[in-house]
Amino acid sequence: MLVVRTSKFRHVFGQALKADQCYDDIRISQMTWDSNFCSVNPKFVAMIVDASGGGAFIVLPLSKTGRIDMSLPTVCGHTGPVLDIEFCPHNDNIIASGSEDCSVMIWEIPDGGLISPLKDPVVKLEGHSKRVGILSWHPTAHNVLMSAGCDNVVILWNVARGEAVVRIDSMHTDLIYSACWNRNGSQILTSCKDKKLRVIDPRKGSVICEKDKPHEGSRPVRAVFVSDGKILTTGFSRMSERQVALWDPNNFSEPLNLQELDTSSGVLLPFFDPDTGVVYLCGKGDSSIRYFEVTDEAPYVHYLSMYSSKESQKGMGYMPKRGLEVNKCEIARFYKLHERKCEPIVMTVPRKSDLFQEDLYPDTIGPEPSVEADDWFAGKNGEPILISLKDGFVATTKNKEFKVIKSLMATTSSSSSYRQSDSVVRELRESSAFNVVILAKIYLCVKNSLFILHTIV
Repeated sequence: MLVVRTSKFRHVFGQALKADQCYDDIRISQMTWDSNFCSVNPKFVAMIVDASGGGAFIVLPLSKTGRIDMSLPTVCGHTGPVLDIEFCPHNDNIIASGSEDCSVMIWEIPDGGLISPLKDPVVKLEGHSKRVGILSWHPTAHNVLMSAGCDNVVILWNVARGEAVVRIDSMHTDLIYSACWNRNGSQILTSCKDKKLRVIDPRKGSVICEKDKPHEGSRPVRAVFVSDGKILTTGFSRMSERQVALWDPNNFSEPLNLQELDTSSGVLLPFFDPDTGVVYLCGKGDSSIRYFEVTDEAPYVHYLSMYSSKESQKGMGYMPKRGLEVNKCEIARFYKLHERKCEPIVMTVPRKSDLFQEDLYPDTIGPEPSVEADDWFAGKNGEPILISLKDGFVATTKNKEFKVIKSLMATTSSSSSYRQSDSVVRELRESSAFNVVILAKIYLCVKNSLFILHTIV
């Protein structure tokens, strides 16, 4: 007798939104780089686009659907193609971008979106010697950003100070394929072309544990932390079959679960939802999204279903939980990049009741950071601050203003000194103009008095 495992996510189904709710006529970047090319939050969707003479991405308010005008202003401060973008989890108006020009830039997007091209970043972070292809904001610490470049270096930045605080430069012997944080940001997980998976203490820059050859194949491996500190990896077998595996970092000898999927060549990008335990695998160049449930009982990884469409995906954005429509039982939303458009795909659990489903929406990570950058670098950890989605997410306070400590920033000191000298020149000009007016008035008075004296005489 076959016993079917009970799960509330067995019938999750994906549905693309109608054409008028998509973003059309966008020239998505042609770069062959395995990043998401898209980042979203409850306010904006950002996409890396083709740009002549440099790199650019566009940022649209979520409501600006339909055909996107070709003359729409872009964020275009990089001198080389943009490879990765990511919105800050603690301020929906802040986005980071990494580029082939070896720099990382931090941008502030105005609430209604851009009305003119944005060329000057709030902060420019320079420290990599080769292109920067991976960015990831710290999940709980304010203004901490991780970047990984093709120079095999991982840098942790204090963005508000514009400085590299930790530089991990001798650990990875080859190209870094992926880098991510655990739930409270006390550990980093990297996968590398040297076929090693490493769990790293980010502040000490030391390896906690590592696994050699999580997948036998030579193609890229991706890795993410899932529930209870376990690690999920996607990679390839020796016969180039795509695989997904689950590991316990306390015992790396054998995987808890290893499944072979198919023989496609696209790298599988994993997106994990800690609230539901569901992991979504989106292959670059695929036309499908597979999803699995990760549980704490063997066999640990359970295949749920697959969303399929006709067109392949060039990239994928993943909406934070607070941006979903809870009254429609939406548990995930993806923003799928096509050649010329961006199509939202909604993952829904079918329920008859339209009341709030508490079992689908436990308290989730909110936008408030739990620790400041300086405290985190000094050794303090902060657990995520959770919020309830019962009434839908509403920002009760305006996003914190993004403050940069300019006096401590090497990258902005030159521009601020220009601004200072500008104001001095302006003051001089104003004062000299004032002096000319006074002198003219004195001259007129003297001239008039001489004229009067002359007539009297």
